[in-house]
Amino acid sequence: MSEVKKIATRQSYGNALVELGKEHDNLLVLDADLANATKTDTFKKVFPERHIDCGIAEANMMGIAAGLSTTGKVPFVSTFAMFASGRAFEQVRNSIGYPHLNVKIGATHAGISVGEDGASHQANEDMALMRTIPGMVIINPSDDVEARAAVKAAYEYEGPVYLRFGRLAVPVINDRPDYKFEIGKGVVLKEGTDVTIIATGLCVNSALEAAEKLAADGISAQVVNIHTIKPLDEELVVACAKKTGKIVTVEEHSVIGGLGGAVCETLCAKAPTPVLRIGMQDVFGESGPAAALLAKYKLDGDGVYEQVKAWV
Repeated sequence: MSEVKKIATRQSYGNALVELGKEHDNLLVLDADLANATKTDTFKKVFPERHIDCGIAEANMMGIAAGLSTTGKVPFVSTFAMFASGRAFEQVRNSIGYPHLNVKIGATHAGISVGEDGASHQANEDMALMRTIPGMVIINPSDDVEARAAVKAAYEYEGPVYLRFGRLAVPVINDRPDYKFEIGKGVVLKEGTDVTIIATGLCVNSALEAAEKLAADGISAQVVNIHTIKPLDEELVVACAKKTGKIVTVEEHSVIGGLGGAVCETLCAKAPTPVLRIGMQDVFGESGPAAALLAKYKLDGDGVYEQVKAWV
């Protein structure tokens, strides 16, 4: 059996920017002294005159991007998710969100899969923070194919977009002819009748692995990829709840305010349904190898399987 292709979505981000840059002269990339880590150095090598290093000044970078967007440019600002959502929150809110400017935020190194950098750099709160900003679109792609499609869709969308990327190389699961990316639309990857597992980001692969194990136990699990956290595909979420009667959310993020929070808010209002939220359970991460951390916090395939089986 051939080895599964793996690529970090931060690398996909850099590659997608280059391709878009060839098509659109108004695309600019801003970075906060992390071009090598965020992979925007890929863009810098091809378009050095359209890459701006703002130094270690993330808040200032957001202001610069806001100004550039008012001149017809489409800036992609890039830094670690912790800094993009945390350190620069006020500028994102007031300078980009409030005037609803056409700025794209490429936030890399999200979640505990940042690994050895530890809790200070593992943003498990970023989607929750960005969800509170009116009009902010939030996209958390699951693999290389989806990440590249998300960057293109973000460029074409008029308004602020928060794109969440990871450091860890993850399996390519969407490499198929019928794959279609659309902001705000979830994707049913596997049909099922007993429970629906709604996952986002690298946890989509974990959900698929868990579903295979559950099938061996006679449990039919439907798997849904929600790449857009906001706006959430509420129609699909409600349909899944009515179909299987049980919902599980899986995310490499706090269970507070992210995918789990968004799904629960929707179901509470439109289709009350039992929900199990799998993710970071109101705790900080820690330093360690990415794979080991995902296993410890039960976000890998085995961990998701164990939790769903026990709950169902």
